[in-house]
Amino acid sequence: MPQGQIAFRASPAPAAQEALVALTARYGQTDLDSAQIIVALGGDGFMLQTLHDDHSAGLPVYGMNCGTVGFLMNTFSLDALPERLALAEEAVLNPLAMTATGTDGTVTHALAINEVSLLRMGPQAAKLRILVDGKERMPELVCDGCLVSTPAGSTAYNYSAHGPILPIGADVLALTAVAAFRPRRWRGALLPKGAVVRFEVLDPQKRPVRADADTRPVPDVASVEIRSDPTVRHRILFDPGHGLEERLIVEQFA
Repeated sequence: MPQGQIAFRASPAPAAQEALVALTARYGQTDLDSAQIIVALGGDGFMLQTLHDDHSAGLPVYGMNCGTVGFLMNTFSLDALPERLALAEEAVLNPLAMTATGTDGTVTHALAINEVSLLRMGPQAAKLRILVDGKERMPELVCDGCLVSTPAGSTAYNYSAHGPILPIGADVLALTAVAAFRPRRWRGALLPKGAVVRFEVLDPQKRPVRADADTRPVPDVASVEIRSDPTVRHRILFDPGHGLEERLIVEQFA
């Protein structure tokens, strides 16, 4: 790929900023309108931010890890970047679309590449009613929270909450409870990718709940509806042999 067709993006972290200076000095910098590819420098959080901010451009994003975990990133190197980009493998991700209605009636729409989570805001446990495709599946879940995860996000918060790791090509979503109190041992469910999940907050004044679409918080929600959005396609590039599918398998044997 020609050097002049790369748009570099970097997180504010010092390591990412230093990498940005070195890479642009070697390969140049292109405006987004003229670029063919975006190179994101940072950690997984910055990769998610880049995908959200620049998804309308439809460009593939190649991440290089200048953060900590870097699950969505490739190994950082100054050398041979055009050759790495030419050989990179592409994964296409469909995000979750969240519609959150606040207790004041305000409606918020947001996309989430990893997960949409509901979390208690106060000292008391949340009480949630869960519906799937309009049918009540759980009249009351007493918990610290609950989340719906994509396969790409299944190794993030979902896995920490003891949810399953999903193969990247699986047409399923993970519905996972966070510290469920009643039913005490309920661990969640696997749902078809096309399912529409609705959470209704019971007694939201006494037991306030916040919804998070990836890192975008919406406080004091009364209900949240979540569905996969196949019309939005996030394109992520990985070095050969180190794509999302391989990383998800490796994570299960770590």
